[in-house]
Formats: sequence, structure tokens, C-alpha cells
Amino acid sequence: MKLTFKYLCALVVILFFSCKSTTHKKLEILTNLPKSLKESSGIENLKGDDNFWMINDSGNTNELFELTELGGIKQTVTVENAKNNDWEDLASDGKDKIFIGDFGNNNNKRRNLTIYSIAISSISNGKVSADKITFHFEDQVKFPPKKKYRNFDVEAFVYKNGYFYLFTKNRSSHFNGMTKLYKVPAQTGNYSAQLISEFKTCTDSKTCLVTGAAISDDNKKLVLLTHDKLFLFTDFIGDDFFNGAIIKINLYHNTQKEAICFKGDDIYIADERVKKTGGNLYKLVNVE
Repeated sequence: MKLTFKYLCALVVILFFSCKSTTHKKLEILTNLPKSLKESSGIENLKGDDNFWMINDSGNTNELFELTELGGIKQTVTVENAKNNDWEDLASDGKDKIFIGDFGNNNNKRRNLTIYSIAISSISNGKVSADKITFHFEDQVKFPPKKKYRNFDVEAFVYKNGYFYLFTKNRSSHFNGMTKLYKVPAQTGNYSAQLISEFKTCTDSKTCLVTGAAISDDNKKLVLLTHDKLFLFTDFIGDDFFNGAIIKINLYHNTQKEAICFKGDDIYIADERVKKTGGNLYKLVNVE
């Protein structure tokens, strides 16, 4: 069959939008977060549990907070053998373990990048000890590198099948929207983080920086968070996250969002309180 020019153009359009499309979803405010979580940088939900676990970022205590959906603090847990250098995200194995990413690296010069592994069942009298996973980036040779190469800050990671997957917050002077994806074994030790892929979000350095990540309980959906949008990845194989279907979700709501998680099929987001804005827990309405 001979294909006409119009038919070919239509086919190209269909293929393009099947790979990457854009949609708009609403954020529903569930509650105002307590003052002890004014700089929330990570949120996680364990499968089958109604509550959330949350942390604050650098300059705050080495504490985990268990929070109800209505904003009440159920318990505060001190991680005895951990320091909050720059706690930036939470992940979990969906069962009993919570992972704290102490890998905030604004100036790209840290050499003590750490992920703390905590068994919730080991919490006793508001205290717990953590196992430590330390790492460095396999492609970083200078601390810090030249400004145009500064893409070694991390504020987002997930756990999947025995590995952590870390997404960089690009701080290069020639910002191009590229987040790098690294892979680290999820067991005690010191590792070289393996660079396995890259993804271009968008090119506005104010709204395209990756500040959080989450993966669904069935490992079939991955989402990356920026201050005003989400990137939802589905239909990927293994850890080839960026080669499936991609939907950009515009939130039309620009605050300092750094925390995101799945609870069942729903997505929850928290933002930091900056003066009189933010400091809330949200639910994303009508997630596809």
C-alpha cells in the first residue's frame, strides 16, 4: 500500500504522543503539616499501612516521624547512629524497611554520601539504629567539579528488587534539564554508584529540577517530582525506566515540593513551608 504524505505525518504524530504526553491533575490539600515538619524532604508509605513516614532535610534533627493522613504525629523516632547532614528522600522495601537518603550535595563536593537502612520492627522506645550503605559516583573525579559539570546532587531515589535507583538534581551552570540515573546495591557496604541512564525533564532551571521520586507497590509505575510537575513512567522493563510510556503531569501549583510517595494507586506530595506558603500534605486527584 502506498502511504500518502498526510498519512505519514499523522502516523508520526500518533507515535510521538504515544511515547510522551502531557496532562493536568489537581492537588487536593489533606492537611497542614505540624511545625516539626516545616522542611519536609521525604515521605514514604509501607504497603497496607494507613500512616506515612516523613523526614526533614539538612539543619534539622536525625528523626523519623510517623504521621497520620490528617497530620497527627503518631511517633517520633531518633536514629541513634545517624547524623542529618542533608537528608533528602525516603524509600522503602514495602514491608518493614525504610531507607533514608543522606545524599544532598548542593556544592557537589561531598565524600560521605550515605543511605541509612532502618527496620521499623526494631524501633524501641522511640529509638532505632540503622545499617549504613555508603557510595560515590563512578564518573565523579573532582570534588567539586567545574560548575558546568555539577550534576552530582541527589534529592530523589527509589528501591526496587534489591537496588537503589538515584536521580540527580542537576546544578550545572549550563542547565539542560538532564537528570542522571545511578544504581547502588541495597545492602551494607561501600559502593561505586553505576550510571545507567539519563532523562531530560525540561530546560527551566527553576521548575525542572528533580526533587523527589517514588515507585508503586507493584513496581510498575515510577514518578519523578519537580516543584510544579510530575513525570510518570510506565510500561518499562526492569530498570530501563525511561524507555516506556512517559506522561508529564502539570500541577499548576509551584511550591517547594520535595516529598512524594505512592499509597496504593494514589500519589501523595508534601511541600516545605516557606513564609506563608506550603507546609501541606496533598493528594493527587485522578491519577491515571
